[in-house]
Amino acid sequence: MKTILVVDDKASVRTLVRDYLTEEGFRVVSAANGREALFAARQEKPDLILLDIMMPEMDGYEFVRAYRKEKDTPIILLTAKLEETDKVLGLELGADDYVTKPFGMRELVARIRAVLRRAGQEVPPAPLLQAADVTLDREEHIVKVRSQPVHLTPSEFDLLAVLMAAPGRVFSRYDLLIKLQGITFEGVERTIDVHIRNLRTKIEPDPSNPCYIETVFGVGYRFCPE
Repeated sequence: MKTILVVDDKASVRTLVRDYLTEEGFRVVSAANGREALFAARQEKPDLILLDIMMPEMDGYEFVRAYRKEKDTPIILLTAKLEETDKVLGLELGADDYVTKPFGMRELVARIRAVLRRAGQEVPPAPLLQAADVTLDREEHIVKVRSQPVHLTPSEFDLLAVLMAAPGRVFSRYDLLIKLQGITFEGVERTIDVHIRNLRTKIEPDPSNPCYIETVFGVGYRFCPE
């Protein structure tokens, strides 16, 4: 049974989400703010975190900054903000997805299951990928660049795996989105851009002049074969 940590300062939201997810077969724990969430996450070790952004004491952004130093647990943001920059900031800090309030419970469960599938790491026929100076081991969920381990979020790991599995092939943002999530929603192509930027920051010697993940202007991205 997968454990979901629901973090929201509104008790009514926590109760609604808890009851629905419990009926869907999840174990649910909750917290009212970022500080409580840090304690709960360390104690309960959830498989996924649903995280509100605007909260007292410690907001969602502060939580992500702190928790990403400890764990790569998938995080879905629950945000009432409509501005794209607010969503992008959360993704840049290490969140995997976002759902805008008010949201439907069926959509929320679909997002949760999609992110958990990405984080579950089903073993593919070729578990070890190597291109240029980058090695990705799907079985061990390890990435090394020039023999040095690199810590990636589940979304970053899966995105890199898609690109490395076909060096030289150009993937559009939509292609990458479908590979990762299998569902579409407003603003997703921008989500891919943010994940690519985060990935470059972690694996490229010079993120401003990438040598592994290349941008093909007007088309998308590819992993350089050499």
